[in-house]
Amino acid sequence: MSTGSESLRTLNVEGVTLRLGQPSLADQEWIGDREVLQQLLACWMVIDQKDVPLCPRILGYPGIGKTTLAMSAARERKQALYMYQCTADTRPEDLLITPVIAEGGTIAYHASPLVTAMLTGGVCLLDEGNRMNEKSWASLAPLLDHRRYVESIIAGIQVQAHQDFRCCVTMNEDASTYEVPDYILSRLQPSLKVEFPTRDHEMAILRYHLPFAPQDVLTLTADFLQEAHHLDLGYSVRDGIHLLQFALKRLAQDPSHPISRDKVWREALIKVLGEEALDLEGVSRQRKRVIGGQSVPRGLGDFFFEPDDPLHPDR
Repeated sequence: MSTGSESLRTLNVEGVTLRLGQPSLADQEWIGDREVLQQLLACWMVIDQKDVPLCPRILGYPGIGKTTLAMSAARERKQALYMYQCTADTRPEDLLITPVIAEGGTIAYHASPLVTAMLTGGVCLLDEGNRMNEKSWASLAPLLDHRRYVESIIAGIQVQAHQDFRCCVTMNEDASTYEVPDYILSRLQPSLKVEFPTRDHEMAILRYHLPFAPQDVLTLTADFLQEAHHLDLGYSVRDGIHLLQFALKRLAQDPSHPISRDKVWREALIKVLGEEALDLEGVSRQRKRVIGGQSVPRGLGDFFFEPDDPLHPDR
């Protein structure tokens, strides 16, 4: 590997000079179920000369810690982490090698975070993979099986993965922009599920990110999140962190006129998650009315009675 006068690292592959990307500097601690972290580390083990590492998909609600899980696993393996954010308009060249017009009108080839990880023996996290179209996924098919290479049509080269290269994909459990094709899903195995954290873990996560938060507002937030999890609602610890951040800023905004913490927390809840979050059970009932994205037909009784009302004519 060579490093030019510019800050970017470069590497020559089959006569083509590639400018490599920079690893992610984010470094967060995994606080939660240790078992799922061990499962991810097991996926990346190689136990025989003929064995190859797995590329698992990590599933869960948005904001539940899937990215943090990958960060922690890379740190435990003492490898650099490269992250690529998948979107609906991601193209194969975005995933692999992109040509850029350099000084003097020459073309410089920039390696993506994925290709940089492949060449340097790092870990690549493909974030929100179910946002990406089939054409882009097809360009990764030979990388995700025993072949472990990609071909760049733009640069006209084949890139073989370093033996230490590891990969995983996160997918949110919500509506996808595109359906990931079966031949790709069969390569993204196994599926690792990140569940909502327990109350103790949730409190520890909130304290980790907001160590200056008073205990009473931490407790309010943790209780709210635990109730939401119990009702299978998608409010995540990330939502709780944002809620707390806003509430604490409001409390600090005018210390000479102290406001009730309960009142400020309620205001933050509305501003961050919307007024419907004030009634978690109501949100849960409303979502149960919806099947396949369409509301269940309502009879006259639904307009005058709550679904659990003993006087409801349909009970």
